[in-house]
Amino acid sequence: MEFITDLATPTDDAAIRHLMATNPMPGDISLSYRREPNYFVGCGTMGHFYQVGVIRYQPTGEIAGLACRSTRPMFVNGQVEEVGYLSQLRVDHKFRGMGLVSQGFHHARQLHTDGRVKGYYCTIIEGNSQAVGLLVNRPRQHFPMFREMGHLQTLAIVLRKWKFSSTWENSAGLKVRPGTLGDLETIVALLNQHGAAKQFFPVYTVADFLDSSLTVGFKVENFMLAWRGPELVGVMGLWNQSTYKQSVVESYNGTLGTLRPLYNLALRLMGAQLLPAPGQAIRFAYGSFICTANNDPAIFELLLRHACSLATARNYAYLMISLMENDPLLAVARRYLHIPYHSRLYSACWDDAPTWHTHLDGRVPYLEGAAM
Repeated sequence: MEFITDLATPTDDAAIRHLMATNPMPGDISLSYRREPNYFVGCGTMGHFYQVGVIRYQPTGEIAGLACRSTRPMFVNGQVEEVGYLSQLRVDHKFRGMGLVSQGFHHARQLHTDGRVKGYYCTIIEGNSQAVGLLVNRPRQHFPMFREMGHLQTLAIVLRKWKFSSTWENSAGLKVRPGTLGDLETIVALLNQHGAAKQFFPVYTVADFLDSSLTVGFKVENFMLAWRGPELVGVMGLWNQSTYKQSVVESYNGTLGTLRPLYNLALRLMGAQLLPAPGQAIRFAYGSFICTANNDPAIFELLLRHACSLATARNYAYLMISLMENDPLLAVARRYLHIPYHSRLYSACWDDAPTWHTHLDGRVPYLEGAAM
């Protein structure tokens, strides 16, 4: 009874932010994923509905653990379905090894009985064998069943001093320009028409881009639109979330820690920004809402070049692109100098809907990196 589980309230904000800041994720670059100045602002980007579950250590009132459950309408097998996302799983380093993950999932199972969704998706960082062993290979009674769906590749494209042009046209007759409010209905129509071809592509409405918590900080003019004559054939957005979500470097480890001065020298010679010092946030923007007619790599290539140019002009160091390993668009992004970040995608469901895994067909998944 030293630990109790319940839902977080706004009064927990400072304690949650402290938990996020003091429990970095390990790796060659140890990062803390922070939510300054308010944790809950970033939660709104994950879904129209979300719940933040916390585990409290009663003797001191500390928050010992954290997890988030969110839901939003997505395309599943080409049809609109409310889908859940399990994320933000954290246990404070002082309380690890005490069975808190099991206690947290018992609470999550109770929340799941609201019937909002049948199934969920989640990601686990590649190499996190402890999480895979605990959640996937040796699950406990109250855990959902996990099934791997493939590898998610997040590329931190290194931005160099390329010339920015507000209008870009290629020899195939494609032309890119920024979005306007007058384009919103056309943008949403393309996202929903062609997004339906991918598993878990979010379903959008015009209202989602008009002062909505789902797209907080994103402006319509940050859309890049690819046109073939009068037809919109591709969209991509540049989304900066640094006012409420930050990735802070805690340390460089292994080979990267040793060779960091050489990396910085090479970056300087290429006209790129240096690796941030420990304690500094990484300056990046997400390449978001990636959607092209028929998943056409040629359209994506033009949009990506334009996005890199715009991101460079705004003084970002990296452009983050998240695509599945079997998505034809990934080959285009890999041509750019980048730092790869690998995760595994899982579907998850409890025993009330055990067939949800097999219900999913073979469509290529799409996860919105800025909504994770």
